Amino acid sequence: MTNSDLQIKNPTILTGIRANSELTLGNFLGALLPMVRLANTHSDKSHINIFAPDLHSIIADIDGELQPNIIRSFKYYLAAGLNMNEHIHFYRQSRVPAHSELCWILNCVASMGDLNRMTQYKDKSNGKDSVNVGIFDYPVLMAADILLYDAEYIPVGEDQFQHLELTRRIAEKFNKKYAKIFTLPAEPKKQIAFMNVDDGIRIRDLQNPEKKMSKSTKSENSKIMLSDTPEQVKKKIMSAATDSIGKINFDMFNQPGISNLLQIDALVNNIPLQDVISTWAGETHYGDLKQKVADDVATFLNDFQQRYNTISDQDVLDYLVAGEEYANKIANTKLLEAQKAFHLR
Repeated sequence: MTNSDLQIKNPTILTGIRANSELTLGNFLGALLPMVRLANTHSDKSHINIFAPDLHSIIADIDGELQPNIIRSFKYYLAAGLNMNEHIHFYRQSRVPAHSELCWILNCVASMGDLNRMTQYKDKSNGKDSVNVGIFDYPVLMAADILLYDAEYIPVGEDQFQHLELTRRIAEKFNKKYAKIFTLPAEPKKQIAFMNVDDGIRIRDLQNPEKKMSKSTKSENSKIMLSDTPEQVKKKIMSAATDSIGKINFDMFNQPGISNLLQIDALVNNIPLQDVISTWAGETHYGDLKQKVADDVATFLNDFQQRYNTISDQDVLDYLVAGEEYANKIANTKLLEAQKAFHLR
């Protein structure tokens, strides 16, 4: 399926990125950079909403770094090459009160059974005596984030597809029982087709390539951070786990470490993965591959960091002021429709 097959008519594309901590190279290549390219491609005929989900962030323990982290997250988009225009909107979730109020209304539509089935809630509550209610309820807030703007496309990882399906169920139930006011986001298959990816990008842990690269992993050598120096990058990649097969092939099942390095090199050079695979197929010197990937990642991050350092906090704040004015106007209009459906207005 191609994008033209989807018959897109000025859709709203919405994405959020949590600002609890710095991003890894995996977060950047797998989520942020594809979103930037998507936005640059579609902003002439779509509204692109990029928000800081700070209400979601406080589900976890938060310190005084939240606000600086939010500014940093938006800088990442700009440094990644986002071409800002009147159709791209930055905003902070908590600065648009309609998110919280619609969440409460949707709580009166959602079912406990649906929320109890959420895999992420099960994972985060497993083995704990108690968890905060936000962990249980945040999929409903996510539904509000989406439905307020009639968002059709929400680029998310596969682990969030269950929450997208919940959003669709809540919207369907509301539209049927109260008033037909919500646009259902596209189903996961159409989301994937729109993003033009077959199965998503999963950058693996450098020390344990069976797992994805994660900023929460304790081992520093397992992950590359966006602020890493060239020396740190090279040390981490040269120590990356590989295998004892002795030949370079792209095989995520039998050679996940080697395959991960091939994928990283393709992404940082913005070239087709198959070209990288063809270049290295059958070679026997893992050290040569590691050295090449280390050099390429170091160059990639150095260029990114230079662009990042040219962006001021005020640049981001100016975009936020304009974006939050837009977001409040759109969100309050939709919230009023929901309030009327519940006879609150």
